[in-house]
Amino acid sequence: MDERLVVVVAYDEAQLLDIACVTSTLEAANLGGARPPYRVRLTTSGGRAVTCDQGLTLQAQESLERIKGPLDTLIVAGGLGFKAAAANPRIVGHVRRLAGESRRVASVCTGAGVLAAAGLLDGRRAATHWMWADEIGATYPKVTVDPSPIYIRDGQVSTSAGVTSALDLTLSFVAEDNGPELARGVAQALVTYLQRPGNQAQMSMFVAAAPPEHDLVRRVVDHVTSHPGADLTTKSLAALVRVSERHLTRLFIEHLGRTPGRFVRHARTEAAAHLLVATGLPVASVAKRCGFGTAETLRQAFVDRYGIPPSRYRAAQAQSGTHPAMAAPPPDSR
Repeated sequence: MDERLVVVVAYDEAQLLDIACVTSTLEAANLGGARPPYRVRLTTSGGRAVTCDQGLTLQAQESLERIKGPLDTLIVAGGLGFKAAAANPRIVGHVRRLAGESRRVASVCTGAGVLAAAGLLDGRRAATHWMWADEIGATYPKVTVDPSPIYIRDGQVSTSAGVTSALDLTLSFVAEDNGPELARGVAQALVTYLQRPGNQAQMSMFVAAAPPEHDLVRRVVDHVTSHPGADLTTKSLAALVRVSERHLTRLFIEHLGRTPGRFVRHARTEAAAHLLVATGLPVASVAKRCGFGTAETLRQAFVDRYGIPPSRYRAAQAQSGTHPAMAAPPPDSR
């Protein structure tokens, strides 16, 4: 094989970052010595220019209708125009045709809707942007849409979540094709400090949502996320803000959609995930620092949240080699 032909499918109102994360990652892999190199072609119906949903115009390199296999990888971009693309029999038909001539098929974000329209996700679990998961799932009931992971790889078909998750998925392709060393170099070149495993949640509570508007709830949330190893029983949290446990629970359900106990478990699990990546602390020490008490309690929470135990999560991060170095652990608090 002299080259790996990668075809990216775009359409009007495609998301520019969905496309750029794929193309830039593969170009960086070529500069880093990918062998055989990737030959990336941006295709559109009729080979015409398309206007991205940011208003910028992209000129296609090839006509979707004229591309013929065999292909190494077929990737359908997402964007606000995915519904029109999924309803376009010409686009859907050629995506279905090319999928049959490709070693690997993938979508970014709402591009999953186009793959679903082509029948390529029937009976599969698929990722997409969390904002569109319910709608795509309802439109294509044969597809199990999961709004949590940043990407899902199911045999030859892969689907990713929103926007920059395309970077994570494409890095996983580079690692598969060329080994983790090249993928690590590409991640460094792109100044992305962490190649996230696919089952990592799309949204971290530390960055995803605005702070609760309710002052009392916000105070409790700030305390929980700043002190995961403290006594965070509902009784203690209620005493902290001088309300009854029942009233605090009602406020949490009203403003956060979960009980204080469930919020604390979620916060502690994410805090543990950060420590597993950023430090060399033993799992038992991570569990203690994050308020779980025992490694087994942490393991159960981790499996519930991420689908894998803490040791496998850490190993997956270490294999990517792009997270902060596993430095000597900081002094353990007793």
